[in-house]
Amino acid sequence: MRRSLKALPYAILLTAGSSPLVSAQEAVHQAVNMSLPLWSIIPFVALLLSVALVPLVNGLWWRKNEKWVALFWSVAFLVPFSYIYGWQEGLERFLEAVLLDFVPFIILLFGLFATAGGIMVDGRLAGTPKTNALILLVGTLMASWIGTTGAAMLLIRPLIRINAWRRHVSHIMVFLIFLVANMGGCLTPLGDPPLFMGFQRGVPFAWTFQLTPILLVNMVILFAIFYLMDRHYYKKDLAAGRMPEEIKVAEGEPLIHIDGKRNFLYIGIIIIGVIANGFLPEYVPFFKDGAGVAVFDDIVFPYATIVEIALILLASFLSLHTTPYRIHKANAFSMAPMIDVGILFIGIFITMIPALVLLKVHGTELGIDQPWHMFWVCGLLSSCLDNTPTYLVFLQTAASLGATEGIATTVGTVTPLMLEAISAGAVFMGANTYIGNAPNFMIKAIAEEDGIKMPGFFAYIGWAILILYPVFIIDTLLFYM
Repeated sequence: MRRSLKALPYAILLTAGSSPLVSAQEAVHQAVNMSLPLWSIIPFVALLLSVALVPLVNGLWWRKNEKWVALFWSVAFLVPFSYIYGWQEGLERFLEAVLLDFVPFIILLFGLFATAGGIMVDGRLAGTPKTNALILLVGTLMASWIGTTGAAMLLIRPLIRINAWRRHVSHIMVFLIFLVANMGGCLTPLGDPPLFMGFQRGVPFAWTFQLTPILLVNMVILFAIFYLMDRHYYKKDLAAGRMPEEIKVAEGEPLIHIDGKRNFLYIGIIIIGVIANGFLPEYVPFFKDGAGVAVFDDIVFPYATIVEIALILLASFLSLHTTPYRIHKANAFSMAPMIDVGILFIGIFITMIPALVLLKVHGTELGIDQPWHMFWVCGLLSSCLDNTPTYLVFLQTAASLGATEGIATTVGTVTPLMLEAISAGAVFMGANTYIGNAPNFMIKAIAEEDGIKMPGFFAYIGWAILILYPVFIIDTLLFYM
């Protein structure tokens, strides 16, 4: 480590001298990236292990102290890093992770969580295999248009409500994660954050429709598995004497009733905010070239992001203050799942800084030059890192391969098959773990708050290995070999 510290000033001078367009601070930034040791990811790994193991040992203690665990491991990274590389570098990395990445991320989640919580779907429905499959199908198709978080939060409560009479329901929540909270978001940049980042870097808005064939293949396989599994557990519940409550409705009442419809307008405001964040820097001079509020050194909070946040918060405020209390009560709506996700993910965003740096610096050394490489490596890393920066790292890696024809992005030209593999890996394999995509953890938290026993961290990974990995192997053979 001392050697790297001694070499740091020379690296800074070399970086600054080799590229006159790079600022001195950016030169320091790049030199730190090159000298970051592998052991700097220990707090990140430790936080992931804490999430996986501590709830198994003492779930009550974890519920009370998870915020302190996240804080401890965040400090365990930031303090040594700031001591070695300087407090200015430490503060800049902290602001990049929290202000530029975490804040827009958590506000978008909050907005979709709040507005979806104001919509109640009810009616003459009972939790049968056909009904459950139909609801999951609707959610999967909606996810690309209102986001995976919005679709998952909209449908989780109806699914819980109509299956309240059943004992075996955890598998329904698992498939909600697989299909609605992840795979369904692959068709537009609105569906999942990594695709939106690709859109901001020049990938055409409608290009992601290229993923339709692979999504259809996966849906056929997964819905067949779900239906057979749900029918098996449905028959077990019936054999055990469990029956859905008799549903008494007035004559002529519709099969499905939706209350709180104004919240669809609020979700529309959120979508406008997300689109505006990509549209304004392209077409409005005031927002171009990263224009924004200077925060610290090279940290600038973009005006376009401020517009997005303002619209999301406006929609959230309107939803929370105009939705009748009876709807929130019927949905068992509370901020507890949102708080749990916020606490956990701020720790993840901070501690994963060195993991993303090491991936960015050494990603081109991994020998990843085939579409199936991109699909699996980008996907597996997206399972434990945030899939948005992972997608961007591999987009840059693919652009560095020197393609002369394909999709022209701001980081270079990428062949369509490579871009498809990166996109599918980042979106689909976010379902491999609870932390692969934020809606996964929110579904787990809401289900457990409602008394549903969800698989533990490693047990859930076991579900993914048994059900999703064979599907991904089929994807590889059909589309990426």
